[in-house]
Amino acid sequence: MLTIRKRDASGEAAENGEHLPRVAVGEEGGVLGCAFSGVWTTRTVAAVDADMRKIEQRSGAKQLMLDLSHIEKMDTAGAWLIDRLASAFEKKGVEVHLQGQSEVASILLGAVGDAVRREPESGPSGPPNIILRALELVGRRVYEMRDDFLASMNILGATIRGAQMKLGRGHAVNPAAIFNQIDRMGVGAIPVVVLMSAIVGAIVAQQGAYQLSYFGANIFVVDLVGVLILRELGVLMTAIMLAGRSGSAITAEIGSMKMREEVDALKVIGLNPIGVLVFPRLVALVIGLPCLTIIANFAALGGGIVAAWLYSDIPPAAFIDRLRVAIDLSTIFAGLIKAPFMALIIGIIASVEGMKVGGSAESLGLHVTASVVKSIFIVIILDGLFAMFYAAIGF
Repeated sequence: MLTIRKRDASGEAAENGEHLPRVAVGEEGGVLGCAFSGVWTTRTVAAVDADMRKIEQRSGAKQLMLDLSHIEKMDTAGAWLIDRLASAFEKKGVEVHLQGQSEVASILLGAVGDAVRREPESGPSGPPNIILRALELVGRRVYEMRDDFLASMNILGATIRGAQMKLGRGHAVNPAAIFNQIDRMGVGAIPVVVLMSAIVGAIVAQQGAYQLSYFGANIFVVDLVGVLILRELGVLMTAIMLAGRSGSAITAEIGSMKMREEVDALKVIGLNPIGVLVFPRLVALVIGLPCLTIIANFAALGGGIVAAWLYSDIPPAAFIDRLRVAIDLSTIFAGLIKAPFMALIIGIIASVEGMKVGGSAESLGLHVTASVVKSIFIVIILDGLFAMFYAAIGF
């Protein structure tokens, strides 16, 4: 017996002249047959959804025959409705056979079936415990350190390449760019370096005089100030101030150029951005940081002289005489040797972070912050390594 049911999909479908979907159902000898016709699209399948659900609830059939030969048009919504019917009978153990489907219908039914039957990816039952999260964080930081190291070596190698170190007109680097950066990073930083170094030198002398006064060894405050400033604090404080002042400026300048696609423009016109942007700044830092270190040493010693005179009644002449005995050339060069290496670290890290800036102001701020933090951290680590190396060789 054949039963035909009709439903209006929507007024819109009727106005467009579309043929509404129909399903004819018949059952004979344990075989349930369904013949589909009309347009089975998103706008029309609502008319037969209730009938399809009633067919899904039928039982007693051993086979299900689906005839798609009279379907005029079908999209994923119609394919999903037919696939839902087939899946419902398959779950009951009924054999399902399709016939008369077009090539497009076969592709749609296969794609919908794969999407519906795809098992959800098994994920963790809950958030990992704190130990796993800590290990994951450490692993991510290790990979970030590796990427930063490779990028730093790439920039360092590109800046010292012979083609980029040529001077003169028409080449990637000229003396005017280097002197301009020396003026901005070196000469411009003198006031803040002198002020901070003098204050640090005065604090070290005042605290040393206060503690040594208990032992009647006030004169040894000269040794304390001289050795500590010349070997460690002079170059370290200068490098930290330069990292905060010039390192952040380098990252901001290169990062803003990256945001405005000026770095890509340099590549388009045949220039290497590293040679044009990074090399002058690195050279300026390598030249400027040792010079600033010398100025900082004098300023810190001046602050120490004033503090020792006020707190320990050590006149400047006595301070200088004792300083000649307390230090020698090795003490001075022990600090100055570190300066070029610290300058390279500051410049390379600042350039790497600048090249990593994306297209947003938030990205620029994050990388400027990362540049300063990483530079100060690596500079302090390097200072400690130099201290251990000097102790090992007795320098």
